[in-house]
Amino acid sequence: MKLAAVTELDRKFIREAYNEAAQGFDQGGVPVGAVMVKNGEVVARGRNKRVQEGDAVMHGETDCLRSAGVRSDYEQIHLYTTLSPCMMCTGAILHFNIPRVVIGENKNFPGNIEFLTDRGVEVVLLDDRECIDLMSRFIKQRPDIWLEDIAGNEEV
Repeated sequence: MKLAAVTELDRKFIREAYNEAAQGFDQGGVPVGAVMVKNGEVVARGRNKRVQEGDAVMHGETDCLRSAGVRSDYEQIHLYTTLSPCMMCTGAILHFNIPRVVIGENKNFPGNIEFLTDRGVEVVLLDDRECIDLMSRFIKQRPDIWLEDIAGNEEV
């Protein structure tokens, strides 16, 4: 699996995604945040709202996609997400032909990075300490919600 090099813009926009995750954490939800960027500008934001809205598919990436609305330019979008995407979010990334995904961390959840790279998506993995620490804190405080979010399968 070949990962792409990190840029300064990647570090900048992962902070935007992290801010979404932190807001979700403060609301009692799963702290996963995402932003979509086109030509260096944030065009949509989202965060996991499963707990807040009682919506099983409202992950950070899917909320961000919903916020973006119907678009014809997904092939020009870069998606920044604080946690490695689950298979549902990976499927959405592939479905909309998003060419580049920047991931804050995959220590707490491995997600599907190889599945994305095998299908031609450029993936950047930051191993961002703040992303790792926020998710670790959440998992320790709310293991019940965490296991429910990942369908009780830590290997997904």
